[in-house]
Amino acid sequence: MCQRGIGGRYRGLLDDLINLIPHSKQEAKVERKQAKIEINELCFARSCNNFIYFESRNHKVTDLYMWIAKSPNGPSFKFSLNTIKAMGELKMTGNCLKYSRPFVSFDGSFDDPKMPHLTLCKELLSQTFNTPKNHPKSKPFIDHVISFNYYDGKIWFRNYQVLNQD
Repeated sequence: MCQRGIGGRYRGLLDDLINLIPHSKQEAKVERKQAKIEINELCFARSCNNFIYFESRNHKVTDLYMWIAKSPNGPSFKFSLNTIKAMGELKMTGNCLKYSRPFVSFDGSFDDPKMPHLTLCKELLSQTFNTPKNHPKSKPFIDHVISFNYYDGKIWFRNYQVLNQD
Protein backbone atom coordinates (compact mmCIF):
# COMPACT_ATOMS: atom_id res chain seq x y z
CA MET A 1 0.00 0.00 0.00
CA CYS A 2 1.04 3.59 -0.33
CA GLN A 3 0.21 6.96 1.12
CA ARG A 4 -2.10 9.44 -0.54
CA GLY A 5 -0.52 11.88 -2.98
CA ILE A 6 2.21 9.56 -4.24
CA GLY A 7 3.37 10.11 -7.83
CA GLY A 8 2.34 8.05 -10.84
CA ARG A 9 5.84 6.66 -11.35
CA TYR A 10 5.81 5.28 -7.82
CA ARG A 11 2.36 3.77 -8.25
CA GLY A 12 3.80 1.96 -11.27
CA LEU A 13 6.56 0.58 -9.05
CA LEU A 14 3.91 -0.64 -6.61
CA ASP A 15 2.06 -2.37 -9.46
CA ASP A 16 5.31 -4.03 -10.61
CA LEU A 17 5.92 -5.41 -7.11
CA ILE A 18 2.37 -6.73 -6.94
CA ASN A 19 2.95 -8.56 -10.24
CA LEU A 20 6.25 -10.02 -8.97
CA ILE A 21 4.90 -11.34 -5.68
CA PRO A 22 2.10 -13.88 -6.29
CA HIS A 23 0.74 -13.84 -2.75
CA SER A 24 0.45 -10.04 -2.53
CA LYS A 25 -2.74 -8.18 -1.70
CA GLN A 26 -3.15 -4.56 -2.77
CA GLU A 27 -4.93 -2.10 -0.54
CA ALA A 28 -6.22 1.45 -0.91
CA LYS A 29 -4.11 4.47 -0.11
CA VAL A 30 -3.84 5.68 3.46
CA GLU A 31 -3.14 8.99 5.15
CA ARG A 32 0.46 9.21 6.35
CA LYS A 33 -0.46 10.28 9.88
CA GLN A 34 -2.80 7.32 10.37
CA ALA A 35 -0.73 4.76 8.48
CA LYS A 36 0.55 2.73 11.44
CA ILE A 37 -2.89 2.14 12.93
CA GLU A 38 -4.55 1.39 9.59
CA ILE A 39 -1.78 -0.92 8.39
CA ASN A 40 -1.92 -3.04 11.54
CA GLU A 41 -5.72 -3.25 11.34
CA LEU A 42 -5.58 -4.26 7.65
CA CYS A 43 -2.92 -6.89 8.33
CA PHE A 44 -5.04 -8.36 11.10
CA ALA A 45 -8.19 -8.34 8.93
CA ARG A 46 -6.38 -9.92 5.95
CA SER A 47 -4.41 -12.47 8.04
CA CYS A 48 -1.04 -11.33 6.73
CA ASN A 49 2.22 -10.96 8.62
CA ASN A 50 4.37 -8.83 6.27
CA PHE A 51 3.66 -5.58 4.52
CA ILE A 52 5.31 -3.10 2.17
CA TYR A 53 4.36 0.55 2.50
CA PHE A 54 5.50 3.36 0.18
CA GLU A 55 5.86 6.83 1.64
CA SER A 56 6.75 10.05 -0.15
CA ARG A 57 7.98 12.97 1.90
CA ASN A 58 6.99 16.52 0.92
CA HIS A 59 5.52 15.12 -2.32
CA LYS A 60 8.89 15.48 -4.03
CA VAL A 61 9.69 13.37 -7.04
CA THR A 62 13.03 12.25 -5.61
CA ASP A 63 11.99 11.27 -2.06
CA LEU A 64 10.46 7.81 -1.91
CA TYR A 65 10.74 5.54 1.09
CA MET A 66 9.71 1.91 1.34
CA TRP A 67 8.87 0.33 4.67
CA ILE A 68 9.02 -3.45 4.93
CA ALA A 69 7.84 -4.80 8.25
CA LYS A 70 6.21 -7.60 10.15
CA SER A 71 2.88 -6.73 11.66
CA PRO A 72 2.05 -5.85 14.41
CA ASN A 73 5.30 -5.70 16.44
CA GLY A 74 8.12 -5.58 13.91
CA PRO A 75 10.94 -5.65 13.03
CA SER A 76 10.78 -3.04 10.29
CA PHE A 77 13.23 -1.58 7.78
CA LYS A 78 12.95 1.76 6.04
CA PHE A 79 14.59 1.98 2.62
CA SER A 80 15.28 5.12 0.63
CA LEU A 81 14.69 4.18 -3.01
CA ASN A 82 17.00 5.46 -5.74
CA THR A 83 17.44 4.68 -9.44
CA ILE A 84 13.99 3.23 -10.04
CA LYS A 85 13.36 1.54 -13.37
CA ALA A 86 9.83 0.29 -13.93
CA MET A 87 9.32 -2.94 -15.84
CA GLY A 88 7.47 -1.06 -18.59
CA GLU A 89 10.50 1.16 -19.22
CA LEU A 90 12.87 -1.74 -19.78
CA LYS A 91 13.06 -3.56 -23.08
CA MET A 92 12.76 -7.14 -21.88
CA THR A 93 12.91 -10.03 -24.30
CA GLY A 94 10.38 -12.08 -22.37
CA ASN A 95 8.20 -11.99 -19.33
CA CYS A 96 7.66 -14.09 -16.25
CA LEU A 97 4.31 -15.76 -16.02
CA LYS A 98 1.78 -14.29 -13.66
CA TYR A 99 1.77 -15.96 -10.23
CA SER A 100 4.94 -17.95 -10.86
CA ARG A 101 7.15 -18.49 -7.84
CA PRO A 102 10.32 -16.41 -7.60
CA PHE A 103 13.66 -17.79 -6.51
CA VAL A 104 15.04 -15.30 -3.96
CA SER A 105 18.84 -14.93 -3.97
CA PHE A 106 21.06 -13.03 -1.53
CA ASP A 107 24.66 -11.85 -1.74
CA GLY A 108 27.15 -13.36 0.72
CA SER A 109 27.35 -9.99 2.51
CA PHE A 110 23.99 -10.69 4.15
CA ASP A 111 25.62 -13.50 6.19
CA ASP A 112 28.54 -11.40 7.42
CA PRO A 113 28.77 -11.59 11.26
CA LYS A 114 30.20 -8.05 11.35
CA MET A 115 26.88 -6.69 10.01
CA PRO A 116 24.07 -8.36 12.00
CA HIS A 117 21.50 -5.86 10.70
CA LEU A 118 21.92 -7.37 7.23
CA THR A 119 21.15 -10.84 8.58
CA LEU A 120 17.90 -9.50 10.04
CA CYS A 121 17.19 -7.68 6.77
CA LYS A 122 17.77 -10.90 4.81
CA GLU A 123 15.26 -12.76 6.96
CA LEU A 124 12.64 -10.04 6.59
CA LEU A 125 13.14 -9.74 2.81
CA SER A 126 13.02 -13.50 2.31
CA GLN A 127 9.79 -13.77 4.31
CA THR A 128 8.27 -10.92 2.33
CA PHE A 129 9.29 -11.97 -1.19
CA ASN A 130 9.18 -15.79 -0.89
CA THR A 131 5.85 -17.34 -1.78
CA PRO A 132 4.43 -19.61 0.94
CA LYS A 133 4.39 -23.28 0.04
CA ASN A 134 1.09 -24.46 -1.49
CA HIS A 135 -0.30 -20.93 -1.70
CA PRO A 136 -3.51 -21.04 -3.79
CA LYS A 137 -2.40 -18.27 -6.18
CA SER A 138 1.11 -19.58 -6.84
CA LYS A 139 2.16 -21.80 -9.71
CA PRO A 140 4.41 -24.83 -9.13
CA PHE A 141 7.34 -23.59 -11.24
CA ILE A 142 10.06 -20.96 -11.01
CA ASP A 143 10.80 -18.70 -13.98
CA HIS A 144 12.41 -15.63 -12.41
CA VAL A 145 15.00 -14.77 -9.77
CA ILE A 146 14.74 -11.88 -7.34
CA SER A 147 18.25 -10.88 -6.34
CA PHE A 148 19.40 -8.76 -3.40
CA ASN A 149 23.03 -7.61 -3.35
CA TYR A 150 24.82 -5.41 -0.82
CA TYR A 151 27.37 -3.11 -2.41
CA ASP A 152 28.74 0.31 -1.48
CA GLY A 153 26.46 0.59 1.56
CA LYS A 154 23.33 0.02 -0.52
CA ILE A 155 21.04 -2.93 -1.17
CA TRP A 156 20.51 -3.53 -4.88
CA PHE A 157 17.31 -5.26 -6.01
CA ARG A 158 17.14 -6.98 -9.40
CA ASN A 159 14.65 -9.24 -11.13
CA TYR A 160 16.06 -11.77 -13.60
CA GLN A 161 14.17 -14.00 -16.00
CA VAL A 162 15.11 -17.68 -16.19
CA LEU A 163 15.17 -18.99 -19.75
CA ASN A 164 15.20 -22.62 -20.80
CA GLN A 165 17.39 -22.63 -23.88
CA ASP A 166 18.73 -25.71 -25.63
